[in-house]
Amino acid sequence: MKPLVAIVGRPNVGKSTFFNRMIGERIAVVEDLPGTTRDRIYGNTDWNGREFTLIDTGGLEFGSNIPVGQVGLTGQPGDIMKHVQAQAELAIEEADVTVFMVDARSGITASDEEVAELLRHSKKPVILAANKADNTARRQDAVEFYSLGLGEPIVISSIQGTGTGDLLDVIVEALPPEDEEAEDEDNEDVSRIAIVGRPNVGKSSLLNAILGVERTIVSDIPGTTRDAIDTELQFKGKKLILIDTAGIRRRGKVGPGIEKFSVLRSTRAIERCDVALLLVDASEGLAAQDTHIAGEILEKAKGVVVVVNKWDLAQEQQRAERRGEYAHPKEEIESAEAYRRIIAEGLKFIPFAPIVFTSAKTGYHVPSLLETVQLITEMRYLRIPTARLNEVVQDAVRRHNPTVVRNKVMKIYYATQTQVNPPTFVFFVNDTQAVHFTYERYLENKLREAFSFKGTAIRMFFKPRSKVELK
Repeated sequence: MKPLVAIVGRPNVGKSTFFNRMIGERIAVVEDLPGTTRDRIYGNTDWNGREFTLIDTGGLEFGSNIPVGQVGLTGQPGDIMKHVQAQAELAIEEADVTVFMVDARSGITASDEEVAELLRHSKKPVILAANKADNTARRQDAVEFYSLGLGEPIVISSIQGTGTGDLLDVIVEALPPEDEEAEDEDNEDVSRIAIVGRPNVGKSSLLNAILGVERTIVSDIPGTTRDAIDTELQFKGKKLILIDTAGIRRRGKVGPGIEKFSVLRSTRAIERCDVALLLVDASEGLAAQDTHIAGEILEKAKGVVVVVNKWDLAQEQQRAERRGEYAHPKEEIESAEAYRRIIAEGLKFIPFAPIVFTSAKTGYHVPSLLETVQLITEMRYLRIPTARLNEVVQDAVRRHNPTVVRNKVMKIYYATQTQVNPPTFVFFVNDTQAVHFTYERYLENKLREAFSFKGTAIRMFFKPRSKVELK
């Protein structure tokens, strides 16, 4: 495991800006607004040949310093901020080194002193970094941070990049000794699983249920998770990376700033993953946005599991409806199989996707999810021998001749698999314009009958090849 370095401090001191500069890409959302980062975000980097993982955390606020307007489930200020503080403290606890970031522009605040008091009790190295020291005057004024009792402040500017090399030197020096026997994790096969869906369907709750720990902040407020969050775990000897994402809203419903970046990251998470867990709220049923997300997963040829979450809540609602407790009761669903048929009909363009009923709250069917994901991953890496593939294709052609398109009849000379993850097949034909989409769908169905490819999209391409070239 790479050593962990946590970046902590009060809100809006530039933690995420420094994190993004070190990682080399814009992973953490950056806004000139206190409280933008809520969950802890992980990213790998290296300096002078030493690799380590940075953790970006939400700003630490105490007592009366909680910003007005930060309301949570109870409607009281600071409800979410309490979760943010808990996340930051967890980051400090698991980190090998902590970087305490302060703002050289505003000087020492009461919050800085309270964070410093928290860190003084840590038994691990703490490095003090005075950020936003963009000119000579601010660099000179940074000496006041000596009074925090955490040693010499390292003066930096995350935006300009000045001083960051000095800070990295100190970080690397403070890291625990490198384990020479550690395996090179970069060479291991990794399956990436993205947890996606509309806001407030239980994505963070599901991730926490899978891991068995409170890894991300869980709230009934849509959009609580603003950043895509990667979490590594081992399952039956295989490394998995779980990606928890912000809820995806319909285009035109996306607000500016923070939410815009969150939706972009959710879309990127689908691009990055091998298998997507598409969460559907069982208490609300399949929505138009669910089908939009499913279409995006199909377009990118990913594996997919349709996860019907909050199944316990849906069953409670059904029982209440039967007792007449709702003025306008929904259509009664008598069983999971009836519900499954409704979901399958709404998502009939991805008939290969398994449908799993879960409750992140109670843990119902959560353990079986990773087993399903593992089976889908195996399907995505399945390689079909060319001879066997052509047997299936030739048999399909004998059973059903290609459709005539514009007085042209398609002839398939041979087929080959060119790629795995996703499984990709190339058919060499006499004329690509003679390929009809219905016959393409027919060939896909025949491939699935022969080789399953359960849970994953497959790609099919048709290329022209003359008989002369085949000789």
